[in-house]
Amino acid sequence: MIFNKIDRKNWQRHEYFEHYMTQQTTFSMTSEIDISIFYKNIKDHNFKFYPAFIYLVTKAINSNIAFRTCFNSQGELGYWEKLNPSYTIFNEETKTFSSIWTETSDNFSQFHQDYESDVTNYNGRLRLFPKSPIPENIFHISMIPWCSFTGFNLNIHNENKYLLPIITAGKFVRKENAICLPVSLQMHHAVCDGYHASLFMNYLQSFADESYGWLNMTH
Repeated sequence: MIFNKIDRKNWQRHEYFEHYMTQQTTFSMTSEIDISIFYKNIKDHNFKFYPAFIYLVTKAINSNIAFRTCFNSQGELGYWEKLNPSYTIFNEETKTFSSIWTETSDNFSQFHQDYESDVTNYNGRLRLFPKSPIPENIFHISMIPWCSFTGFNLNIHNENKYLLPIITAGKFVRKENAICLPVSLQMHHAVCDGYHASLFMNYLQSFADESYGWLNMTH
């Protein structure tokens, strides 16, 4: 996968990046996404909710370079051409989870098939990261389906160099005529501002509302 290096000195975000890296400023934002249309389209096509949500988030992440900007394994700053989702799966017997990844695809039905294959192969392995090797170009998603929330905060040290967004969703709830899903977004201020967090949430809502197109096109 292509990693595009950034010339930090001539980067338009250079001053912001250096300032917030020095301060180590991260922030989180939680928003309720109206998934009424999205949920209906999924059910109409007999797809599962979780892989559809993962795909939805991946579309939002890959829609903007800011969400794909990070350090590579050589410590170079840049952005990946695309990111693949790494997500958690729950072990009902042990009440623990594993984190696995699935390569994204322009074809959702292909992604759904690959997701089901990965879950079948790696669930119940009693390991945190059972699928290896783990590629560099991944971002992290998790879900807390047992409880809804209005705020969620995740703190990561990782030598103060983890820059990619982290997404956590909760239990969706029905409100009047809508189905609302709480989605929390964790970002590093060195590469993303409140503007970018808002873009992400708006992308997510837009892609959810337009889900008939990408679900129907690939079914």
